[in-house]
Amino acid sequence: MTLLKHTAAVAALSLTSLALGSGPAAAYKVFISNEKENTITVIDSEKLEVVHTIKTGNRPRGIILSKDGKWVIVCTSDDNRMQVYDAETFKYVKDLPSGPDPELPILHTSGNPLYVSNEDDNLVTVVDIQKGTIITDVPVGVEPEGMGMSPDGTMLVNTSETTNMAHFISTDGYKNIDNVLVDSRPRVAEFKSDGSEVWVSAEIGGTVTVIDPKDRKIKGKITFEIQGITKDAIQPVGVRFTQDNSKAFVALGPANRVAVIDAKTYKVEKYILVGQRVWNLGFTPDYKLLFTTNGTSNDVTVIDVASEKPIKSIKTGRYPWGVVSGLTPMKAAENGAAK
Repeated sequence: MTLLKHTAAVAALSLTSLALGSGPAAAYKVFISNEKENTITVIDSEKLEVVHTIKTGNRPRGIILSKDGKWVIVCTSDDNRMQVYDAETFKYVKDLPSGPDPELPILHTSGNPLYVSNEDDNLVTVVDIQKGTIITDVPVGVEPEGMGMSPDGTMLVNTSETTNMAHFISTDGYKNIDNVLVDSRPRVAEFKSDGSEVWVSAEIGGTVTVIDPKDRKIKGKITFEIQGITKDAIQPVGVRFTQDNSKAFVALGPANRVAVIDAKTYKVEKYILVGQRVWNLGFTPDYKLLFTTNGTSNDVTVIDVASEKPIKSIKTGRYPWGVVSGLTPMKAAENGAAK
C-alpha cells in the first residue's frame, strides 16, 4: 500500500477504534510546533481536530509544558530565545533567555529550573523560569540537542550531534560527570520512568543505544530492518516509553515508520506506517494516544496505544517538529476556538 493510500485509509477510520482495549479517551490539548510556519497547532485529543493556531517567533522546535500545565514553553530557534504562552488562553506571556539557536528544553522534576540545548554554542543553558534569568551555562559537545532528565531530578543527559556523545550532567552543581560515545548524530535521550535506563537515538547511525545511568555502561544497542527501506532512510529520532516501561516507540524519520520495541528484551516487535519523515512523539497524559510529528507531509499521525494502530492523520502547519500534550483537559468552550 502506498503512503498516500495508507494516509487516506487512516483518515477514514472511525474514531470508535479508540475503544480497542483502551476505553474512552479524555480530551486533552496537544501542542505541535511547526518549524517552517512559525506557529503552534493546538489539537483536541478527543475530537482529534485542530481547535487553535498560535503565532510564534521564528522556527519553533522543542516544546514542553510547565509542571503545573499552565505554560507552553517553546524554543524559537532563529530568534535565539524561548517563548512562553498561556496553555488555557493561548496568549503570549513572556520570553525566556537562552544561548544561540536553542533546540530542546527540559524542566527539572521540581518544575524549575529549565535546561535548554543551544545548537550553535556547545552549551546547555540553565534558566530560572520564574525570574527569567540565566543561572549558568554547562559546556558540552558540538551541536548539543537531546535533553533527558532522570525521574529523581539528579541527572541531566544531553546529546551532542557532532561529538556523538551522551553527556551526563549532575543537576547539583551543574557538572558534566561523564561522556558516553554513541553512534553518529545522536538526537533524543529518554529515561525510563523508573530511572533504570536512558535510551539515546542516533539519526545517522540508525541505532538506539541503551545506557545504565548509574555506571554509564552500555547495556545494549537496538537496530532496525524494514523490508523495502534502505538503511540510510532509517533514522531514529523520537523515543517514548509506555507508562509501565514495557514497550518503547521510536520514530524512524524518512522510513515513515514508528518502531514498537519490547523495552526489556530490546526486540523490535512491529513497525507502524505513519506520515512522511516522522520526527518526534508525544503521549496524551493518560498514555492512550501517541501523536507523531511528520515533517514533510505536514501532519501528525494519531496512534491508539492499546491496539498499536494508526487511527487518524491531522493536518498541521508546515514542518511539524515538536509535540507535547496538556495536563489540563480541554474545556468545552475551547472546542470551538477560532483558529
